[in-house]
Amino acid sequence: MSAVPPPAPPVSPPVRDPRVARWPFAPRLRDLLAIALSLPVAVVWFSARVEGPASAAGGFTAAPLDLSHVGAVDVLLLLVALASCASLWWRRRYPVAVTVASIAVALVVAFDGAMFFALLTLAVRRRDRLLVLLAVLGFVASATAAVRTTLDGWGVSVSTAALGTALVVFVGAYVGARRDLVCTLWERAERAEQEQSLRAEQARLAERTRIAREMHDVLAHRISLVALHAGGLEVRPDVGPAQVETTAATIRETARTALEDLRRVLGVLRTPGSGAGGAGGSAATAAELAPQPTLVDVRRLVESSREAGVAAQFRTDVPVHADVPAELGRTVYRVVQEALTNVHKHAPSAPTVVTISGEVGRELIVTVVNARPDGQPSGLPGAGSGLVGLSERVGFAEGTIRSGPEPGGGFAVRAQLPWPLPEGRSAQRTSAAWTPPDARLTPAPVAVGRGGTRPDRPAPAGAPDDERSAAP
Repeated sequence: MSAVPPPAPPVSPPVRDPRVARWPFAPRLRDLLAIALSLPVAVVWFSARVEGPASAAGGFTAAPLDLSHVGAVDVLLLLVALASCASLWWRRRYPVAVTVASIAVALVVAFDGAMFFALLTLAVRRRDRLLVLLAVLGFVASATAAVRTTLDGWGVSVSTAALGTALVVFVGAYVGARRDLVCTLWERAERAEQEQSLRAEQARLAERTRIAREMHDVLAHRISLVALHAGGLEVRPDVGPAQVETTAATIRETARTALEDLRRVLGVLRTPGSGAGGAGGSAATAAELAPQPTLVDVRRLVESSREAGVAAQFRTDVPVHADVPAELGRTVYRVVQEALTNVHKHAPSAPTVVTISGEVGRELIVTVVNARPDGQPSGLPGAGSGLVGLSERVGFAEGTIRSGPEPGGGFAVRAQLPWPLPEGRSAQRTSAAWTPPDARLTPAPVAVGRGGTRPDRPAPAGAPDDERSAAP
């Protein structure tokens, strides 16, 4: 089966002259004016044919025309000349045909009154070899007609024909070139306006996408923590007052932090001049001066998830004082934040391991793996755009990210980000090949109950430490 050709792009309508758009009947009025100016030339030509040729230098007399000896041939030739004048009505639609017909009439009948208007229109429409050819033929026809209808010699007739033909061709070419220039400028102006509108729309879409990603990264994790804490109180009404007070305080603190993050993001959207008294400018300045999350904050992020009831472990071999760029640390933070948010929503009872490993000058690997959940999902709504936003964010950092189910029924998010060397330092290569630490799941030190995890139950005495760090 043959491939279906792609649809042709839509053809934009030609740009019209603004004067024509303002006066829609102006072209027809010009056609009538051309016909009206050619008719007196036809009358003079017919008079010269009936009365006999006269000198062009001698002028024309106002004596009445004697029609007593007008024959049928003269009437027929007059009708041909009038038809040639009437054909100027179609000079804009068929400029070449009208010009060829008027030149033929000038050669046969010796009437060139309509030929000059046809050449003028042809010069306005096109300026190529065909115009030069028809201009030469028109010059020959006009010189022949002048010789046949006047008593002037060849010198005067040729000079008059050359001057008239050159004048109409040059005037028509000038008018056509000016119209083409105006149309080109109009097209460029319209194209520039369309491109500017397109760029503005693309900028708005990009900004909306960035704002949506920031709102999702900032608020989704906090709100999921609030929902998990509130759900724990709902499914465990038998907890003591101390636990209720602690959970309520955690919910209040998390909600306050979420409101601060929301106020910070909304402050970025305000322009420095918005608001009374420059309130928008102060909000934007506060948002710009607010500290951004770094690699050091990942540990606190995992601890907040553990406080919410998720059996989360944090493993890293990256020293705290490592030369991790701020942008790279922020990207790692967002990857871990989004992965833990998905764990809160879909697998709050699943043990989770967060691993950060790497070597400066090579790459930084972030792995978040959760086991198969024992209980039901939390039921929190999700937009389904978190991993898509992570892909864009990691792509901006020139890294790669993979996510998908694990063979044992869990889910994993793995990101590899380039870790460049600081300026002025060289990579320290070792003889042994570097391998990242194992990120496989180990038994969680937190027991799982009917309603989820029990963050208030201490771990067994022999439980391994879930936070390995190479920090001194």
